[in-house]
Amino acid sequence: MEAPTILQNSNHMYTGQYDFDTPVNINDLNNKLFCTFTTLENLDSLIEDLSSRYSIMYNKMFVLHIKSNDEYVVTYNVEQGNVSDIPSNTILVHRKKDSNTLYTINALNELIKGLNGGIVDPKFRVDWQHYRNCILLTQHNEIKQLNTKIFKIIEL
Repeated sequence: MEAPTILQNSNHMYTGQYDFDTPVNINDLNNKLFCTFTTLENLDSLIEDLSSRYSIMYNKMFVLHIKSNDEYVVTYNVEQGNVSDIPSNTILVHRKKDSNTLYTINALNELIKGLNGGIVDPKFRVDWQHYRNCILLTQHNEIKQLNTKIFKIIEL
């Protein structure tokens, strides 16, 4: 299947400065949460392209607004068998439901390092309430906290 034009055309792509890590094993994406960055101008066409290209699990997409730099992110789960590649400006994230925190593994490691005297310890307990309604990711290998607010929920 050929990617829709909006996902191939770099003129329509968001150009944030975040560290977009490409997963090594595309087949190991079972029930992963995707997070695609965009601008308000490209939001509707991105949602249309993603929903026509992928089988979105739970028939929901969440659009979050990042007020500090007027960015938008669309979060959604994609069925594994439906993924042959990942759209540009997309990261894989994990979510802590009780605090509504999205985070990458790299950001979690940087967070733990900062809170634990420079040591990454997988047993270190993060108080997720300090990171309510935000996305934790890395930018130039440093942790970045982006505070979010739900912009809209899309029912497919």
